[in-house]
Amino acid sequence: MKFLKIMPLHGPNIWTYRPVLETWVDIGELEDSPSNTIPGFYERLTSWLPSLVEHRCGVGERGGFLLRLREGTWPGHILEHVTIELQNLAGMQTGFGKARETSVRGVYKVVVRSRHATVSKACLEAGRDLVMAAIEDRPFDVAGTVARLRELADSYCLGPSTACIVDAATDRKIPFIRLNEGNLVQLGYGASQHRIWTAETDQTRAISESIAGDKDLTKSMLQSCGVPVPEGRVVHSPADAWDAAEEIGGLVVVKPLDANHGRGVTAELEKREDIEKAYEIALNEGSGVMVERFVRGEEHRLLVVGGKLVAAARGESIFIEGDGKSSIAELIDSQLNSDPRRGDTEAEPLELIQLEKEPGICFEIQRQGFEPASIPAAGKKVLIQRNGNVAIDVTDQVHPSVAAAAELAVRVIGLDIAGVDMVIEDVSRPIAPQRGAIVEVNAGPGLLMHLKPAVGEPRPVGQAIVDSLFPGNAAARIPIVGITGTRGKSMVARLVARFQHLAGKYVGLTCNKGFYLDQRLVQKGDHAGWGAAQKVLLNRSVNAAVLACSAQSILSEGIAYDRCDVGVVTNILDADGLDAFYIHNTEQVFNVMRTQIDIVLPDGVAVLNANDPLVMRMAELCDGSVLLFAVGGELAPIREHLAQGGRAVYIRNGHIVMAEGSSESILVETAAIPMLRTGTPAYLVENVLAAVGAAWALQLTPEVIRTGIETFKSDY
Repeated sequence: MKFLKIMPLHGPNIWTYRPVLETWVDIGELEDSPSNTIPGFYERLTSWLPSLVEHRCGVGERGGFLLRLREGTWPGHILEHVTIELQNLAGMQTGFGKARETSVRGVYKVVVRSRHATVSKACLEAGRDLVMAAIEDRPFDVAGTVARLRELADSYCLGPSTACIVDAATDRKIPFIRLNEGNLVQLGYGASQHRIWTAETDQTRAISESIAGDKDLTKSMLQSCGVPVPEGRVVHSPADAWDAAEEIGGLVVVKPLDANHGRGVTAELEKREDIEKAYEIALNEGSGVMVERFVRGEEHRLLVVGGKLVAAARGESIFIEGDGKSSIAELIDSQLNSDPRRGDTEAEPLELIQLEKEPGICFEIQRQGFEPASIPAAGKKVLIQRNGNVAIDVTDQVHPSVAAAAELAVRVIGLDIAGVDMVIEDVSRPIAPQRGAIVEVNAGPGLLMHLKPAVGEPRPVGQAIVDSLFPGNAAARIPIVGITGTRGKSMVARLVARFQHLAGKYVGLTCNKGFYLDQRLVQKGDHAGWGAAQKVLLNRSVNAAVLACSAQSILSEGIAYDRCDVGVVTNILDADGLDAFYIHNTEQVFNVMRTQIDIVLPDGVAVLNANDPLVMRMAELCDGSVLLFAVGGELAPIREHLAQGGRAVYIRNGHIVMAEGSSESILVETAAIPMLRTGTPAYLVENVLAAVGAAWALQLTPEVIRTGIETFKSDY
């Protein structure tokens, strides 16, 4: 089984609206060996991947693929399903796939939904090895392969915090573009975009983030605004820490100035030797040390987004219980680290307790008269950790005064998203009588405790973040005109860009003449593809985009945007240059170019050539409305379309006419248009009409369109 080509299609394509991995597979002699002719193949494959029973396949019911496997299907189809399942087992959930024969015997196009091309490619290659091992009756390490793929997915795919924001944006039909291999993501297009980096956004102020990173400065600012905070100060030596503790009086907390996740924090200290030891622990975790009054109660994390409390979680102290036989270190592993909610990745809400990395925990154990190797008596409880276990949802219990204090704290610091750490005995009661206090305000807070709490309901924090970036009906898109066809794409694109420029838009334009920004040629050459279109959509200055794409780019890369306001198809003339993609006739070209119309928004417009029967077939595929163009207005498709109240642009008696239903208006006399001089080929006239139709679909005024046509300098 040989891979001839592997192509990531990054956007809408001939298979689906979503990114996919398309592979051309030559199965060679296996074309003569469907699955039901290979002894033991079914048993080996299903024993290795029993979850294949969930694949419905074309049968449409659970076990559908296994039925096909028993009846006999070919390795290309089997590879599709095995690759999908390996992606699922790796934690990259998907269900879409296709396997189709090409014009060459034994060569198939195998397509699977891909959330990350590198991971999908690894699953594909592992899938081939697994299928061949099952065919040839060789052993295969399924568990080891899945573990490797899961590790790869963890490395490359979005983290859970970022993913929840992206999922919330997708639910609101807001497009996204991943900007790096980490968690930097753009939501929306062009001038309407916002960017997120986990729980930070392009609205997160750098000054506010710096303030939040300085615990002493944060505390003084909060105190000046009436926010309850514990008394205390920065200290510079173990002796100074003891002096500060004496100034405060009573129990104190020693903590780093700028660490997180509770690292280096030691609480409820009274003895000098303990305070001085805690100073050294805190100093190793941060750039400085603070000593504060110990606030009685549990640690709480309050998440504030856009000035409003949206989620709250409570921590709890954790203990182990002795059995008279096991050491404290062994009991930590057996009683605490065995909890499936604990782990060393972002997928688990609680962290593993690793004594070698947590001197503060070792100190806590020593304060109780033990060492990690000590064996506590049966029934003896030993405190292991006082903080850092915030994972119990209490959102519905928060008292209004507690919420108000958290919201005020975040306003004082100036953050759009913040995690407020508050110590309080009962979050459901007023804050003042309990002497509760805010101990930290964190920029870029972790979201996992709210998404996957150890106890309680998950909270829609991703939705809250998206709603704060795009409140109400705030635009996340810019007007996009997508243009394809065998001939005329670039002229139509340049004309439409000219119209929009005259209407005051900063236009990004891509076509096979070049890449343009605001009528300025940035790069010359063929840029009618995915890469140039992405540059337009990433540009914060662009508030309108005109993007031509060729059949080759749709087949090899996919379309760069998820939906468009206007989709234009100029014509379908032949399949020249597409043989390399196993595309040999205009019917197949139709299936490629219809992609442009498939992605027109419900309130968008498809602009179609009424003189091309194949293009006209796309009218019924459009989610939006249809606007036709043709040189002559007497064509049957135009008459029928107008009779139904539709719109059309055509030539009549030497004039360009814009018609809607029974109403007609003359736009301009063709003699006044330099590029439509006598003898101009009909296809160039069609290009002008297509551009006029697109401009009309964009609701540009006749005056702007007329001026654009009369002043356009054509090099055709």
